[in-house]
Amino acid sequence: MSEDGYDDAQPALIAAAPPGPVHPAIDRPVARLLVDVPLAHLDRPFDYLVPPKHADTATPGTRVKVRFAGQDVDGFVLDRLERSDHGGRLAPLRRVVSPEPVLSAAVAQLSSSVAARYAGTRSDVLRLAVPARHAGVEKEERAATPSPPSPVDVVAATSAWSRYVGGADFVTALVGGEAPRAVWSALPGEHWPSALAHAAAATYSGGRGVLLCLPDGKDVARVDRALRALLGDEHHVVLTAELGPAARYRAFLAVSRGTVRIVVGTRAAAFAPVHDLGLVALWDDGDDLHAELRAPYPHAREVLLLRAHEEQCGALVGGHARTVEGQQLLLSGWAGELVASREAVRAAAARVSIAGATDAELARDAFARSARLPTAAHVAIREGLAIGPVLVQTPRHGYVTGLACDHCRNPARCARCAGPMALPGPQQPPTCRWCGATEHGWACSVCGGRGLRAPVLGERRTAEEIGRAFPSVPVRTSAAERVLAQVPAKSSIVVATPGAEPVVDGGYALVVLLDTWLMLARPDLRTTEESLRRWLNAAALARPVERGGRVVAVGDSREPALQALVRWDPAGFAGRELAARQSAHLPPASRLATLSGEPGAVSAFVDALELPSNAELLGPVHVEPGPGRPAASQQPQVRAVVRVPRASGSQLSRALVVTQGARDAKKLPRVRVQVDPVALG
Repeated sequence: MSEDGYDDAQPALIAAAPPGPVHPAIDRPVARLLVDVPLAHLDRPFDYLVPPKHADTATPGTRVKVRFAGQDVDGFVLDRLERSDHGGRLAPLRRVVSPEPVLSAAVAQLSSSVAARYAGTRSDVLRLAVPARHAGVEKEERAATPSPPSPVDVVAATSAWSRYVGGADFVTALVGGEAPRAVWSALPGEHWPSALAHAAAATYSGGRGVLLCLPDGKDVARVDRALRALLGDEHHVVLTAELGPAARYRAFLAVSRGTVRIVVGTRAAAFAPVHDLGLVALWDDGDDLHAELRAPYPHAREVLLLRAHEEQCGALVGGHARTVEGQQLLLSGWAGELVASREAVRAAAARVSIAGATDAELARDAFARSARLPTAAHVAIREGLAIGPVLVQTPRHGYVTGLACDHCRNPARCARCAGPMALPGPQQPPTCRWCGATEHGWACSVCGGRGLRAPVLGERRTAEEIGRAFPSVPVRTSAAERVLAQVPAKSSIVVATPGAEPVVDGGYALVVLLDTWLMLARPDLRTTEESLRRWLNAAALARPVERGGRVVAVGDSREPALQALVRWDPAGFAGRELAARQSAHLPPASRLATLSGEPGAVSAFVDALELPSNAELLGPVHVEPGPGRPAASQQPQVRAVVRVPRASGSQLSRALVVTQGARDAKKLPRVRVQVDPVALG
């Protein structure tokens, strides 16, 4: 018996034997379970005895209650067996929570693969995959299965993809029941929800299921409307975490029971138990909203690619930009490329320019490269308003999100927790963004100065300044909790943060990209890739050049990401970025894991870790305290990074699981383990 109270030697005998004999069920009296215990050393199946009263309800996929280490815990039935591999007397099932099979065999296998990929436990993965039970929803009358899909209009489906080389063949393969895999570079101005809906209809026409994963609710709503227009209201469900417990569980059951075979959702839908899966599709895979914030921190792209491999279905990874992971899929031969010709790109894109890029512009405006809104951008806004709406993208939300001393330019810091100071609104005192303290009498800790300047402005202050410059034009903002889905196609100015840009029928007359230097100044591995993705997504909302569409970026024209924007060359940029990652041995060319925690815990974890011979250990290094609490109230945190070649990634994950399991068994302090994190600041 281990010191945590769990019997590691005989996992079938976790609970004490009942007072009296329990007779087993006649048919397959042993249930193999996965118990909900998030400890790495207990992440394995356990065998329990099935009493006769549960013989018909304890079927694979159902939820049960069992006695485990002296307490009742939840579990899922993985299988029913004739006999157990473990000797001795088995503890019986306590009860069957619900006879509803909510864990399919495919999702159970997927949970194992995801846990192995991200060095986590299946228990944590299943919390993401299977929503909490809602008894009232289970008792509702089952919805009727919709009529079988009518044969897809192959001409219409292929027409929706005809502008891309290989697009028609991709759709034809889906109609024929094949499993094509592609990385899609969408054209600017493309109505991509309609294209995804046609791909889904092509797959569905053969009786196969479809899973479409989008970054946020705004995109989900657009694809939902496109599917309704194409197939009607009864052939798909929306599955997002924002639905609420009852609505989400109702949609989940419709998919689990096979009533509906098309799922549209955010990352919460990546594990949806779609029957006869024929296509998984992910839009804008570079968006960090696809990365799960809970352990084991899986990325929706990797989950869907694992599903495509295990269930032998088609896969589509698309976006206006291309990630290095998408480029890696192409180079490995795992997927083909769906890309339009250069002529089609030039016809669909707006004219892109960078303020101050030429000597002539600098002669007219000496501050074209340094001013936040140079003359060229101001003139472009005035001209754009004459023919339609204008979009202004700014990278920060809020009012004044960063302050500095007006004398020495040192960043303004909170006297209590050393957090960054900001102005939450006009006529309000400086406030700490970490602890919320206000500083009515702030003074610089370096020079003693009391004046403040604002090097970083948010979308509300930007809208305020632009509103003064164009007083007769409506100005709207879209950011954070106030995201606009759509705006009317009339002259107005929309100031939005990246990802919150509303769509407009016919496209924007002008898109202005402000503070590009601020996006490129982020200390992160994916800074340039992420910056280009955000700019391309905004620029794709502009009208084509033949209808007067323009994009003006304010920044340094020598930046490679801005040059790729001007050429509209996401594929070339992704290829160069991947080559740079390969030369530096960074993901996706390598597998990387971060270990975060208290210094002693991280050091002990690293010492116990049996790394592959080709592994490289970086750090540990001190990590700055996070927002929300003063530094004095937090334990010092450090982070170590382990890097191995891509081929050794599975070895690294196994070593991390073994070490975490050994520490869990000894009740040592937890160390946060993340494999291939999205952000590596």
